[in-house]
Order: sequence, then structure tokens, then C-alpha cells
Amino acid sequence: MKIQILGTGCPKCKKLYDNASVAIKEAGIACELEKIEDIEKITEMGVMMTPALAIDGEVKFVGKVVDVAGIKKYLTGR
Repeated sequence: MKIQILGTGCPKCKKLYDNASVAIKEAGIACELEKIEDIEKITEMGVMMTPALAIDGEVKFVGKVVDVAGIKKYLTGR
């Protein structure tokens, strides 16, 4: 599984990255976490507002900082 955090490096983007990192650890799953700051790559994924979170290349959240519980729900299916 691969999680991508899309954002240019603003405080909200950093917080979303931190939340995703904690969610991965708490869920106890093997996962790659990637931060994408290149605006061209972000727009290629169809994202016009950051921060955004994608799981396996599919954008799940746009324009908000999702909490740890919300990310874990997507990771575990619960």
C-alpha cells in the first residue's frame, strides 16, 4: 500500500503527513508514505486544493487535514 500526501509544504500539509505517519504505525500495516510537493505532479493527479491524501494513487481527501482516526479507517477498512 502506498499513501501520498500532496501539498506544497504548508503547515496543514505537514500536519496531514504527521497524521498519516501515526495512523500507519497505529494500524500496524506495511505501507509506503510519500510526500509530493511538485505542483505539476499534484495537478496531474487532479488535485486543485491542498493538502490532499491519496491511497494507492486514488485521491481520497482534498483540502483538509484528516485526523489519525479518519486515515486509519481507510487503511484498515474499519
